[in-house]
Amino acid sequence: MDSGAQSPRPAGETGTPDGPATDVGAPGKPTADTGAPDKPTEDGGTSDRPTGDGGTPDRPAPDTGAPGRPTEDSGTPGRPTGEGGTPGIGRRIRGLREERGISLSALARAAGVGKATLSGLENGTRNPTLETLWAITAELGVPLAMAVGTPPPVDAGGGGRTGGIPVVPGTAVEGTLLQVFEDEGVTYELYRLVIRAGTTQVSPAHHEGVTEHVTVFAGTLGAGPAGAPLRAGPGEHISWRSDVPHSYAALGDLDVHASLLIRYPRR
Repeated sequence: MDSGAQSPRPAGETGTPDGPATDVGAPGKPTADTGAPDKPTEDGGTSDRPTGDGGTPDRPAPDTGAPGRPTEDSGTPGRPTGEGGTPGIGRRIRGLREERGISLSALARAAGVGKATLSGLENGTRNPTLETLWAITAELGVPLAMAVGTPPPVDAGGGGRTGGIPVVPGTAVEGTLLQVFEDEGVTYELYRLVIRAGTTQVSPAHHEGVTEHVTVFAGTLGAGPAGAPLRAGPGEHISWRSDVPHSYAALGDLDVHASLLIRYPRR
């Protein structure tokens, strides 16, 4: 006995009356194995947008740096690192090297820096770090000021210095050269140091007989020969021979603020 009104739907179809079968989408609608109209498949981006191996439109891929920006081992981009900036430092280093008859390759090898790095420093295309400059000047047998330039004179009228003060950043230490003193057979450099909390920096050996003298004003400093560093807090003073690798560290949660006097016997 027939229990209902006769259905106008064809047998086996599951759509609504006059609707499509399950394997057919609504008019204008894509089938299940197709994306929305104009929408790419999984391995492509949207229209006019590059695929996953490129950046957004007009944006460089991840392995491309911004034009004109120095590489990671060259210090802070665009920041002057001494009197005359990076080109001035490069000219001084080249002049010191040539005065001593040392090739660029030989100096790079002796100082433990890359030949491309040294070439970039001399050409003014790389910003040097404090560690690199100390390594180079140690091999040249000169104080750091011979590379970065001496601070400008203080205005006798009380107006302060007449120009910028050489600032050289390192891995952990930022050194500001305040003054250079000459004595018979000895050169002294006075720096203001800031060492970021929780950081450590290892510096290469200076030439024979160089000593360092640090007075701490804030924070807790660990510094001295790399194998046996000393410790000093606010108001305390430490010194050591720095013709061996030596380190600086800000111990604890506070930045270290200190003065550093380096004594260079002339060679």
